This record gives sequence, C-alpha cells and structure tokens, in this order.
Amino acid sequence: MGTTTRAGGAHAADSHDLIRVHGARENNLKDVSVDLPKRRLTVFTGVSGSGKSSLVFATIAAESQRLINETYSAFVQGFMPTLSRPDVDHLDGLTTAIIVDQERMGANPRSTVGTATDANAMLRILFSRLGHPHLGPPTAFSFNVPTRKASGVMSTDKGGRVEKAIVKDVVYLGGMCPRCEGMGQVSDIDRTALYDDSLSLREGALTVPGYSMDGWYGRLFEGMGLPMDKPIASFTARQLDTMLYAPPTKIKVEGINLTFEGIIPKIQKSMLSKDPDAMQPHVRRFVERAVTFQTCPDCGGTRLTPEVLASKVHGKNIAELCSMQISDLAGWVRELDEPSVAPLLTGLRHLLDSFDEIGLGYLSLDRPAGTLSGGEAQRTKMIRHLGSSLTDVTYVFDEPTIGLHPHDIARMNQLLLQLRDKGNTVLVVEHKPEAIAIADHVVDLGPGAGSAGGTVCFEGTVEGLRSSDTTTGHHLDDRAVIKEAVRPASGVLEVRNASTHNLKQVDVDIPLGVLCVVTGVAGSGKSSLIHGSVAKREGVVVIDQGAIKGSRRSNPATYTGLLEPIRKAFAKANGVKPALFSSNSEGACPTCNGAGVIFTDLGIMATFESPCEECEGRRFQAAVLEFTLGGRNIADVLAMSVVEAEAFFGERTGEQYTPAAHKVLDRLTDVGLGYVSLGQPLTTLSGGERQRLKLASQMADKGDVYVLDEPTTGLHLADVANLLALLDRLVDAGRSVIVIEHHQAVMAHADWIVDLGPGAGHDGGRVVFEGTPAQLVADRSTLTGKHLAEYVGG
Repeated sequence: MGTTTRAGGAHAADSHDLIRVHGARENNLKDVSVDLPKRRLTVFTGVSGSGKSSLVFATIAAESQRLINETYSAFVQGFMPTLSRPDVDHLDGLTTAIIVDQERMGANPRSTVGTATDANAMLRILFSRLGHPHLGPPTAFSFNVPTRKASGVMSTDKGGRVEKAIVKDVVYLGGMCPRCEGMGQVSDIDRTALYDDSLSLREGALTVPGYSMDGWYGRLFEGMGLPMDKPIASFTARQLDTMLYAPPTKIKVEGINLTFEGIIPKIQKSMLSKDPDAMQPHVRRFVERAVTFQTCPDCGGTRLTPEVLASKVHGKNIAELCSMQISDLAGWVRELDEPSVAPLLTGLRHLLDSFDEIGLGYLSLDRPAGTLSGGEAQRTKMIRHLGSSLTDVTYVFDEPTIGLHPHDIARMNQLLLQLRDKGNTVLVVEHKPEAIAIADHVVDLGPGAGSAGGTVCFEGTVEGLRSSDTTTGHHLDDRAVIKEAVRPASGVLEVRNASTHNLKQVDVDIPLGVLCVVTGVAGSGKSSLIHGSVAKREGVVVIDQGAIKGSRRSNPATYTGLLEPIRKAFAKANGVKPALFSSNSEGACPTCNGAGVIFTDLGIMATFESPCEECEGRRFQAAVLEFTLGGRNIADVLAMSVVEAEAFFGERTGEQYTPAAHKVLDRLTDVGLGYVSLGQPLTTLSGGERQRLKLASQMADKGDVYVLDEPTTGLHLADVANLLALLDRLVDAGRSVIVIEHHQAVMAHADWIVDLGPGAGHDGGRVVFEGTPAQLVADRSTLTGKHLAEYVGG
C-alpha cells in the first residue's frame, strides 16, 4: 500500500499545489521556467509581444487541451482538431483548462446573443409549452428552421424491419419567415453597380470584386457562349439573363469540368450570406454601393412567421421578449409563476441574471452576435461559467477588462475573485493596473517585445512588482497629467437626432482638427453614436477592433501592402517579373510550395512540421535568391526587422531606395513595431501587435477624419504613450481624430471629451458632458469625471 500521509500529517494529494513549467520555448520564449500556485489568481504582465500569450495560451492551456483530447478514442480524435505538443521540456500539475478569449463571436448573421447563449433555446421550449394559441414543438419558434411540407412514402426502421406508410401534405413546422429566410431584412441589388454597359467583358465591364477576365472567369464566360468583345449594352435579353441569373450549370472548358453561375446568385451566396463586418474592406465597400438592405416587410425584422408572432405568453410573443433589454426581460421572467415549467424558469432566470451580474444587462437577445465588441463577446462567453459547479479548473482569460469603463472594472474583478474562491486556478493576461492589483501572484515577461522579450523579469506579489526594476513596475503607478493647453477646433462635425440602438435623439457637435475622445460606461451608446452617425460619412476612415486574420503565409509585408513595391523594385533591378519575388506565386520553392516547412500528416497524431530541406525554410527557389537588390536577396529582406528595412529602403544613394516601401515602414515604426521582422507569420504575432499592424495599415487610407475604436486594446502602459504621440502627429498634420476609449491616459490627453451615459442600455443614450478634460475633472458630475479625477490625483 502507498503512503497517503507525509511528515506533519498532510495528505500526499495536497502536495500538488503548483503548475510547474520548465523550459518553455514557444514562439519567442527563451527557456522559461515558472511555478504557478493553484487555486490562486495569477496575472501575467509585460509589454505587447513579450511572450505572455505564448506562455499562458500556447503552452499551459494548449497542453491541457491536448492531454484531454488524448483521453478520447482514436475514432473520436479523428473528428477533433489535432494539437501538437508545445515546445516545452516539462509541464506538471496541469488541470482542465477553460479558455475565455477575445475572439469576436461568429460573424454568421443568423447568430444572435440569444442563440449563442442558449437563452433562445429556453424561450422556445417555454413558448412550445405555454404559448397560446399552441403552435407546436420548440423548432416551430426558431427563425433558423423553415416550415417544410412533404408527401410520399415514409419509411421507418423498427426492430430490423422497415415499415412504410404513405403520407400526404405532412407539415414539419419551423419559425423562419419565408420572405427573408430568417434574416430579418431583404436585399435588392443595383444592377448598374455590377457592370459598365459601355464596355465589353474582355475590357473589364464587371465591377464585382474577384471577377477578372484574365483567369478562369474569362474562360467560364466564354464557355457559356457569352460574347466577350461586345459591349454589354448590346447583349440580347437572353445573354444578359444568363450572365446575371443563370443557375449553377456544369460546362466543359479546355477539357476541365467547371460550374458557371450567374453573377447575382453568386453574390447572394458568397457575400450577402456573411456579416458585413466580417468582409474584406473592398468587398464591404462594393456591397454598400451595390446592395440596399431594408427591413423585411412580411415579418417586420423579427425573422419569424405570423403564426409564431401570434402565439403569446402573458401578452408577449417571443420576438417582443427577445427585443427587450435583458435586465427588463429578467424582471418579466421573475414574475412568471408556472409550476409545470419550474426547472426551465429557474435555469432561464439564472442565465438572465448572469448577464446583469457581468455587466451585459443592457443587451437584447436579438442583438446580432457579430456586432458585439471583443470585450462584450468575451463576457458573453464567461456567462456559462459563472454558475458552473466545476471546481479545480484552470480558467484562462485574455484581457477581461477590454471594453470596460473604469466603473465596470471593479465588477469584473469581483467575478474573477468569485471563480478563484470556488477553488479554481485563474490565469489572466492583463495590462490594466486596476486588474493587476487584485492578483495573488504576478509573472512579468519581457524586458522588450519579440526577440527582445521571452524571459521572466519578475515573479511574486503586486507590491514586489511595484518596487521591481521592470518596465511594468515603473509604469504601474503612472498617472496621466491633464493637458494645460488644448488645441482649438477648426470646425465641427454636426450630429443631429441620432437614434441608433439606445441613443435618444442625440444632438452633438464633434470638433474637427483636434483629438476628441468619446467615452462612457459600457453600453452607454458610444459606438452607436460614432459608427451610426459619423463613420459612414465621406472622408472618414474607421479603424475598428476587429481582429486581423492571417494564415502562416501572411506576414506584415503582405498584410500592409509593403511587399508590392519591394517586388517591383527587385523586378526592375534584375529585369524579371515581380511574381518571382512572391513565395505564394512563381518564386515559391517547389518542394514546400513556399511554406518554408513540410507538413507530415500522421493521422490522429499531431501533424509534424519540419523545415524544408531544399530551401532551408527560406520559401523561395534557389534561382530567385540569385537576384539581389542593394546586395540583398528577397529572403534577406523578409528576414530584416522593420527598423533595418526602413534604413535599407531609405538609403537615397543606393539602387534599393524605394519611397513607397519606406512610407509603409515609417508607419510601422510609428506604431511601435520596429522590432517585428517583415516575413514573420501573422499567426505568431500577439493581439496587441496585430492591433497596431492594423492601425499602421489603415493609416494609409486617405481621409480627413480618423475614427479609432479602443486603440489601447492589447497595449501595455508603456505602449500607450507611443500611441498618444502617434495620435498627436496625426492631429498636428491637419487631421481630425475621434477615439472611442475608456483608458484614462487617453482621456487626459484629449482636447475635447464627449461623455455618454449616465448608465447602459435604456439608462444611457444621452450626452452627459461635453468639454475639455480639465472641465470634466473639475465638474465630477459623471462617473467618468469621478474616475478620471481619481486617476490624475485630482
């Protein structure tokens, strides 16, 4: 028998009170070893790109998930994503990890807050039991299920024999409005925005993104018998109908079987089935120009059939309940006293109360999930864990205070402490001093970002961090200073009668030529005001929080458009085609197809990745690497850091001098990404680095007014100062900058503040203050004013 007690009478099981990490080398980590206490709240700090996410998400959480996946049978594992073992020598004491990240919720337009949290499912069951007149099963109340009718032979398998019955007009009830197919809006496509009828197809008449006559599309159109050299204005009615409306038709082009489909059905499938926010910018611009959306006249935007809308519980139909503010809906459900569905009501009350507890009571269940901010999406995912009976679980949070006003951060801290006090280990990646303050244990990574980071600079208590000689320690007690002199406005941007979402006929003048910060508690109407009334105007460039997506093949050079002038410069210097200098095109190494690595599929085991032996991970053919520009080949250039490349392409006396490339590199340096290498895959960049890469890319868009939605997301306290300097440079160059922000340092630096509130949802939607930061602090009449006064020590 094994010994169960140790000296002192302690049980052997109680000795497993640490998560031990030894020799972690994921991404930029340099043999990191840390011991993290279990059942405590540990906060990971450090500048953006220092290796926090690599340690917490890519090492600890990833290995926990991989080990859990391995407990399933080989058959089940075949249906699951294969996870490779993190690059670490030893991990000990892991528990089940639950990751609550900032990923925006699915951009499927059918997904709402209600469908994403099971609240809709509970309401559908409630109406199927109590709705009057009675309609049918829960699916009869779903806007994602169409009503189907069937006639014919129905076969049923019973005990090894098949029973057949003839059915006539059997109805399977669904709640989807047939006119808008459960989308709540119908679209109308403007044909004149699809093509220029004075041109022929070969001359580029089609203005739809992706339709180029140089490739397969040209051959497809020709294969359908459409005239390629006649102006579209002279097409016969049949030819025009084929081009615009043809159903999927199989044809043979040059011996290859292909499918031709008319332009309009193709647009409806590939573009209109997506959430506009998830589209690429050029596709979104096309959709805004060519497609008009209007509320469905049949269902009034509720997405449901008239029969569903007629079925009511206590005078309310399901659409009315879903459109209510969740805090009001919780009150309505509390008043329901129906013993027949008591367990269902208990679950629904708990779910709706959790929304309120987490600070999302201002949302409604019919709010499309794709319109939630990163912070709202993360808190929505948190809801299912609040009432969980699980303990001894590791919860991993990625900046849970994102999108929260200082007033709301205290509530979030309380929720994190609640999870810890239930006996869970809570690991949090965080930058905000208010959230770092509640930690039992702190791990600070750095000292710099990228290759200058990846080491543990400090481990211990918050007090110890404060007195440590680290970047985070130095900035932890930073307090912004209110500007003494603010810049005068050069004009105003008038907003009148704004009523998007919860706004109450707001009239406000936003000053131009200055740095204007729009603030207020979460849900007060900031984004509704700016995105609803300012963003769509001419000359306005919007830089939102949407995360940038990218595969292994995407890197800062491809994402920002920097590679284009570099390829042209190489081509010009060597008298060859630019396509040779792309690892995704003609210059790619034939062995690894330009990936730089060879992937070996091992079935249910993790896919093995090894550097390509032919190109040694450089991605290009050997012949391409013979061509040089300023003594460097294309692989050497992609291995350069932004700072090195900026000096290289800015050398006026050399053949490599490329003003277009230098301009992009300047912007990357401005946003503090000088250390990132040009060819580094986007998948290895941190959240803060991606946010700044996006900022640098979109700053190239020509505009007089820049709108930035929470640009401090993912930024360390030290990086916020660099961001403010960048915003100042934009304003000094004659631009107007409007920032939606909660960070007090940004508020203190503003020339003008517009504060919305006083509360969230229907308790907000009004302008409660307009003026300078100094006036806001002196006034202290709003929540923002009080918190800003505390922050600056006023």
